[in-house]
Amino acid sequence: MADTLPNFYAVIPAGGIGSRLWPLSRADAPKFLHDLTGSGQTLLRDTWDRLEPLAGADRIAVVTGRAHRAAVEEQLPGIPDRNVFLESDPRESAAAIGLAAAILVRREPDVIIGSFAADHVIRGTRTFEFAVQQAVAVAREGYICTIGIQPSEPSVGFGYMRKDGELIVDGAPEAAVVERFVEKPDLDTAKEYFADRSYLWNAGMFISRADVLLAEIAENAPDLHAGLIELAEVWDDRERRGPVVDRVWPTLPKIAIDYVVAEPAAEKGRLAVIPGHFDWDDVGDFASLAKLNSHGRNELAILGKNARILSDAASGIVVSQTSRVISLIGVKDIVVVDTDDALLVTTSEHAQRVKGVVDALKLTGRGDVL
Repeated sequence: MADTLPNFYAVIPAGGIGSRLWPLSRADAPKFLHDLTGSGQTLLRDTWDRLEPLAGADRIAVVTGRAHRAAVEEQLPGIPDRNVFLESDPRESAAAIGLAAAILVRREPDVIIGSFAADHVIRGTRTFEFAVQQAVAVAREGYICTIGIQPSEPSVGFGYMRKDGELIVDGAPEAAVVERFVEKPDLDTAKEYFADRSYLWNAGMFISRADVLLAEIAENAPDLHAGLIELAEVWDDRERRGPVVDRVWPTLPKIAIDYVVAEPAAEKGRLAVIPGHFDWDDVGDFASLAKLNSHGRNELAILGKNARILSDAASGIVVSQTSRVISLIGVKDIVVVDTDDALLVTTSEHAQRVKGVVDALKLTGRGDVL
């Protein structure tokens, strides 16, 4: 794509600790600050590089926690200071994306924003750009648009959306109306969705006119909307911003944008979808990380600059941040994560249960390793 998209602003929510990737992902070094693909750069930087051709370096905003500001700016030296929106504490995706929308619409009333997670892996640059180009065309018509991924397997780890009728929009030949969102299904239901090509994975990408998105928030969560507008009114005034943020931000409801925007919009026929014909992974756990780095083959994936691994008839993944020699013999689908202060050993089958370890560490007061 030779030119950036007119009126388009990319927003990167960079939050969360990626608890299912503990002990690699920590509160002070969440997964978006790691190289999880062997590309030589972090997932956040990969996300920036995908979006810069679409928006331009001066039209990408990052919403992140105060504690991560220095790391984000180190990774993204080209980002303008005014485009780093800092959260005092995590308030979920509706607050993060809504804040960006409220700030940007005050600066530019006709702005179209696109929200793209900082910690997803996408391969297929041209097809990704074409999907975003179509989504922006749909957003210009007043729809909230998402990009759905055609399922490659009957996964129980993702939410789904069902596309309904074709949507006629110039510049968006694949646009369709979303009939409904559905939560993460059980395996039998996931198999039905996989067989029915009208169901797409919800990849959490939302493109909309900022005023349209804010109107949806106002309709479904008026308290959240009121707080976001109050914050936006003072955001570009450094002297007034601090006290207002400290007072208002902690009062904002914690709710995902799926519940406050996407699902209600789908019920009213206001949500559209563009199928994304590119490889996508949210790297939700070590099982997906193993698959991502072994390219689907039954082999052992190894991450770590100085990893010292000996393996014989082993498969799965080893992530090493130490100089320790790790030897694996005759184990299948193993997950080993070796850090200076914590060691995780599990299997791909049980990778989703790692979050339970994090919860247990919090309850027992061992937050020093989180």
